[in-house]
Amino acid sequence: MSLSLDTYYHLFNHANGSENLFRVNENYRFFLEKYSLFIPQVADTFAYCLMPNHIHLLVRIKSQLEIEQTFEKSESIQKLEGKISKQFSNLFSSYTQSYNKVYARKGSLFIPNFKRRKVESKAYFMKLVHYIHSNPVHHGFVKNMADWTWSSYHAFLFLKPTRLKRDEVFEWFDGQEHFRFRHNTPANLALDMDF
Repeated sequence: MSLSLDTYYHLFNHANGSENLFRVNENYRFFLEKYSLFIPQVADTFAYCLMPNHIHLLVRIKSQLEIEQTFEKSESIQKLEGKISKQFSNLFSSYTQSYNKVYARKGSLFIPNFKRRKVESKAYFMKLVHYIHSNPVHHGFVKNMADWTWSSYHAFLFLKPTRLKRDEVFEWFDGQEHFRFRHNTPANLALDMDF
């Protein structure tokens, strides 16, 4: 299943079996470096969280016009959608190859065919941002969202320069103050995740 142009998605993936995707801080940093290399050409990122054995991303696949600025203009929509999926495939493959080399392992690291859910309402978008940022608390790694280094939550707290679409997220939440208010309430973690 390809990713459609100009569409918001919750993308998530999990490590194969009981393995971890990230063992040390350098693994997280390297994944984000690879993410910056492959994904901004085809998608805008609104939120993310990297957990030891799984990842969550909230993205909007760019429009045909936006993607044509990077790739050839004469391509069909089907070919462009194939290139989008290929960029994500390249991300996971590139990270896996480096990880396998460092840890002397073989085979796939991620479950094949990452999961995707369309985001089709403001309510779901807001719930999803909160869910993604609350994931480390839900899984017991930290007591507060701000204590988890490997999520986009810090970009919303400290307002440092970022490639995230932070201002658009604040717009979805009707402002920064409401964003903070929503994140100070317990998250509803019932999103029907399917790993």
